[in-house]
Amino acid sequence: MSGIAAGERALQDLPAAPPPARRESAWRRRDRRWGYVFVGPQLIGMGIFVLLPFAASLVLAFARWNGLSELEWVGFENFTAQFQDELLWRSILNTLFIAIVTVPIGLGLAVVIAVALEKLKTRTLYLVLFFAPVVTSTVAVAMIWQQMFRADGVLSTTIANVFGIDPPDWLGDPRLALLAVCIVTIWASLGLNVVIFLAGLQNISPSVIEAARIDGAGAARIFWSIRLPLLSPIVFFSSVVAFISSLQTFDTVYVLVSNAGPDNATRTIVYHIYDLGFGRFQFGPSSAAAVILLLLTLIITAIQFGAQKKFVHYEEDAA
Repeated sequence: MSGIAAGERALQDLPAAPPPARRESAWRRRDRRWGYVFVGPQLIGMGIFVLLPFAASLVLAFARWNGLSELEWVGFENFTAQFQDELLWRSILNTLFIAIVTVPIGLGLAVVIAVALEKLKTRTLYLVLFFAPVVTSTVAVAMIWQQMFRADGVLSTTIANVFGIDPPDWLGDPRLALLAVCIVTIWASLGLNVVIFLAGLQNISPSVIEAARIDGAGAARIFWSIRLPLLSPIVFFSSVVAFISSLQTFDTVYVLVSNAGPDNATRTIVYHIYDLGFGRFQFGPSSAAAVILLLLTLIITAIQFGAQKKFVHYEEDAA
C-alpha cells in the first residue's frame, strides 16, 4: 500500500499537461484574411511613400548625387555646408517666426470663438463657415488671398481708405510678406481648432460650472479658473499639432509668393529643401536640410512635452 501511495504522490508532483490547443474556426481565419486585405494597401502605401523616402533621405544626406550621376559618399560634408549656408538659417528663422506668431494667435482666437459659439443654440451655419477653409484646397486658398493682398485688392484698398495711407504692398515688401503668410495660415487653420475646442468645452460637466456660479464666480473667473484649466489638455494637443504643421509650411508660401518672396523674406525650411532638391538638383544638401528639420521638430516637440507639466491639468490629477 505504501508503494501505491508513493506512486500516487509522484503522479501528483508531475507538471500538469498543457491544455489542448483550440482549433481556430473557419470564420475567424476568414476574418483575419479580410483584415490583412483591408490593412494591406495602407501598409504598402506607408512603406512606399513614407518609409522608403525616409530611408532614401537618410542615405542621400551623407552622399552627393544630382539624380543622374553616380552616388558619392561625402560623410558629414552636406551637414557642414548647410550649417554654413545663410539661406538655411534664414529659412529656419522665418519658419520659427511663422510658428511663434500663428500658433498662439490662432489657438487664442479659436478658444474665444468656441466659447462664443457654445452659447448659441443654433451654431451649424457658423461651424460650416469656419470649417470651410479647412476642407478647401490650400492652393485655392492661397490664390484667393493672393488677389486680396494685391495693391488694388480688397484688403489693401480698405486699409488705405481707413487710415489714409498708400495701399500696402503685402507680397512685395519684405517686412509684410511673411506677415501675409501668417495671416493666411491663421485663417486656414482656425476652423479646425474651433471645432476641437468647442467639443472640449461641451465635454466639461455643467455641474462644475453651476457650482462656481453658486459660489459667486463671474464669467471671466469661470473661464480662467475652470474652463481653461479643464481645456488645457486639448490646448496642449492642438499646440503640438499646430507647431509641427507650422514647421512644415510650404504650399502657402509656394503659391502665395513667388521665389520665396522679396529677399527670401518668406523662405521656409521646407521651401529651402524643395529649392535645393528640385530647383538645383542638389539632393544631398536637400536631404541634409530635411534631417535638420526632423531634429528641429523633435527638439521643439520634446520641449512642449516637458513644459506641459506646468500648465496642463488632467482630471485624474485634480482628483
